[in-house]
Amino acid sequence: MKESILVVDDDLGIQKQLKWSFTDYQIAFAEDRQSAIAQLRRHEPKVVTLDLGLPPDPANASEGLKTLEEIIALAPKTKVIVVTGNNDKENALKAIELGAYDFYQKPIDSDTIKLLVARALNLANLEHENRLLQKAKKGMGRIIGNSDAILAVMRKAEKIAATDISTLLLGESGTGKEVFARSIHENSPRKDKPFVAINCASIPENLLESELFGYEKGAFTGANKTTLGKIETAQGGTLFLDEIGDMPIGLQAKMLRFLQERVIERVGGRNEIPVDIRVICATHRDLQTMVSEESFREDLFYRVGELPIFIPPLREREQDVVLLAKTFLSQYQEEFNAKAKSFSDGAVNAMLAHKWPGNIRELQNKLKSAVIMAEGAVIQADDLGLLAPDGDVETESFNLREVREQAESRAIRRAYQRSDYNMSKTAELLGVTRPTLYSLIDKYQMEDIKTGS
Repeated sequence: MKESILVVDDDLGIQKQLKWSFTDYQIAFAEDRQSAIAQLRRHEPKVVTLDLGLPPDPANASEGLKTLEEIIALAPKTKVIVVTGNNDKENALKAIELGAYDFYQKPIDSDTIKLLVARALNLANLEHENRLLQKAKKGMGRIIGNSDAILAVMRKAEKIAATDISTLLLGESGTGKEVFARSIHENSPRKDKPFVAINCASIPENLLESELFGYEKGAFTGANKTTLGKIETAQGGTLFLDEIGDMPIGLQAKMLRFLQERVIERVGGRNEIPVDIRVICATHRDLQTMVSEESFREDLFYRVGELPIFIPPLREREQDVVLLAKTFLSQYQEEFNAKAKSFSDGAVNAMLAHKWPGNIRELQNKLKSAVIMAEGAVIQADDLGLLAPDGDVETESFNLREVREQAESRAIRRAYQRSDYNMSKTAELLGVTRPTLYSLIDKYQMEDIKTGS
């Protein structure tokens, strides 16, 4: 979908000129303040070009400045480029004070105004992404997402964080259950106390009891000293039992008694030790089915699941995959000092089309690999090891605009290499002005050329 821009000018000749200059955008026109505000409400453009000389007082800037004030009041994030006369520096500066992004003096040069609009649009999109990231990071801190599915879970988690109710996190592998557990802990009154995690599926059955409850000196061969278990080390804080569904049936009875009485006995010990902790459990298994099959105790199921929370898989989280991908890209770019800075449209579409059976963990792995292996500043679908929605990494296009864009981007790269990476010589070789070249580089997201990398 093309980006929308609004041109506010009562000169039909300039409207026609800009219409042909902005073929890559969805353009709306307005000739006075009233129509400008109507078009602003209707199209919500990210960029507006505004002629200060508007009717009913086209000889002065008063009407244009009033229009600017209304636009900024209604849509403060909109980038407004005011268009002024040659000798109207005073009103141009006044417009900047009122909140205009930039100003441009007549006569209009198509290449220059296109470059200004492209840069304003890039900034508007960057600011929009930053706002989404900041919004996503509010609330539960570690949890990133803006989809309705994840926001509903976050609201539920925020409500229970202040309590000590036993919480059961349900969801597929890789959905971020431990991240949720840590976020609940960090938003609870116990946040200054330990957060202790143990994976019940990763520890052999004969060792899990001593890992959880600890053991006394001499309790078994090799027990040379008294050792605290995970439960005791979490004193005052939170114990996270991951994959509780894999806990051996014989150990479940001892865990149930601990949850009910809040006391433990170390392996080989006889003394009851009181423990004050919060317990959060998680599993990807269907515990209710396990209860019916008698492979999981029914009384323990109701004890650990006083308040269950289902964490949705990544495929049900709409645009969160892109938000998460950009967050991980920023992290890995810094970690590996990599060139990759953004995603191509093909990569974004491929991520949105992928079903993510491994959920967030799979996304992290693919992003880490792509950041390391990508040749340029823009990550492509094949860097991620993903196919485009139609099943092919690249397909032949018969759309004339797409064919032209591909040909132009290839020509720019060849000219850039032929001219020994000199921008002035590249523009000369291509037969365009430097502003036009920079505009094309922005348009095709050729970050490696833009940064000289």
